[in-house]
Amino acid sequence: MSVINLETIFPIAKVERDIILSHQADVTVAFEAQLPELFSLSDQDYEAFHQVWIKAIKVLPASSIFHKQDWFVTDQYKASYAAEDLSFLSRASERHFDERPFLNHKCYIMLSRRSSARKSVTSATSSLLRKSIVPQEALDPQKNQDFLDSVSQFERILSDSGFIQLNRIKSDAIASTTSKAGLLERYCYLTNEQQPLIKDIQFKEDWKIGADYVQLYSLADVEHLPSLCGSRINYDKYSTDKSKYPVGFASAIGQLLRCNHLYNQFIFIDDPQKTMKQLEAKSLRLHSLSSYSRENAISRDATNEFLNEAISAQRMPVKAHFNVMLWTENKNELKELKTLVSAGLAQMDAIAKQETTGAPQIYWAGLPGNEPDFPENETFDTFAEQASCLLNLESNYRSVNSDFRMRVIDRFGNPVWVDFSDWSMRQGITTNRNKAVFGGSGSGKSMLMNHMQRAYYENGAHCLIVDVGNSYSGLCQLVNGYYFTYQEKNPIR
Repeated sequence: MSVINLETIFPIAKVERDIILSHQADVTVAFEAQLPELFSLSDQDYEAFHQVWIKAIKVLPASSIFHKQDWFVTDQYKASYAAEDLSFLSRASERHFDERPFLNHKCYIMLSRRSSARKSVTSATSSLLRKSIVPQEALDPQKNQDFLDSVSQFERILSDSGFIQLNRIKSDAIASTTSKAGLLERYCYLTNEQQPLIKDIQFKEDWKIGADYVQLYSLADVEHLPSLCGSRINYDKYSTDKSKYPVGFASAIGQLLRCNHLYNQFIFIDDPQKTMKQLEAKSLRLHSLSSYSRENAISRDATNEFLNEAISAQRMPVKAHFNVMLWTENKNELKELKTLVSAGLAQMDAIAKQETTGAPQIYWAGLPGNEPDFPENETFDTFAEQASCLLNLESNYRSVNSDFRMRVIDRFGNPVWVDFSDWSMRQGITTNRNKAVFGGSGSGKSMLMNHMQRAYYENGAHCLIVDVGNSYSGLCQLVNGYYFTYQEKNPIR
């Protein structure tokens, strides 16, 4: 087995002023994105969010690449006993949730400008297969500034929508420091930010990164795509015959795929006029060959329909690619992971294709800053509207920092801190702090209110409760409170 030093083929030249510069004179800007929480958007919200993505992508200039990378990594809750004034119940809560597994989510957006000196990239011409990398052109300051202006417009459109928050990733977070692994190192070795570790990467036989076995499933052919797509899809587990519960169209391979995985979403923006000209030439070529094969005639008709829609509906033609990369230390779990990702894609009416021969090149092009090295033969032609449907739109639940917060668990059992009083008022959702709890007998109404009152008391609130049924007598005794009971023979005087 031949061994290659990663340093000799590493495509990134330097990270300077929060910009990734490649040896091929490509420029990349990286953001960390905070997406809406899962199960928190309505039908109208999904459609509005979808339109925001389309609008933002359209401001990017030709030769730009939009790369969205969603990390879903299994983590464990770490209990905190640092506070000396932890109550009996608070300490028991920390002990109960300690080491509970959950799926942590991070979202990164990379915007790249492909160097004009680059030739068309295929799997056979990937930089991974070259012995050395030689710069093709010097950086053009004006082109660089024009691209950064477009990036600023992109950032403003998404931030002003209210659905997403973008934070520019600094140089130290892209490259590594002595104590933390940067974005580049984390992607290469699938490692933790807090535990930098250098690993061997093996592609032949079993694909391995260190001790992890890796598989890659792609959506790179129109034959494997869903016949219909949209900004959302019904989530059957929470839907009924009379009410539909929406989630993002790609949520089945995002937050709902409960295993270590990475979802890469690529959209390649080229000159629309040049793309249309190439498709016109392809249509004429297929027309001349249509008499020899029915497949050529079908391809000609499909190309003509694509061109007609692009002109009549003013669509923006792009190239796209989507893939899911999974990893596990246990080789016996690979078959189960394949079943999970196949089931997730089946919910989208898509077909999973496991990449073997082309997996190394796709993986290498997913390195932040190396997006221009993506093999063109692994992409498909579509419109920005359809490509945006396959973006992951949601993240996991987040804790809030508030004086009157209480701990609950999300739908996956992960403990989070929420504020039922002040947060909704600050967000403009409510104008008061009134609450009403509805539920059948034994559904946990008193349990919830006990938990809420205990949390408020520990946060310094003064609690006055009118209790019918002695539901709060135990809590009152626990905190040494005053409990006045009415009895027929001994009324309150």
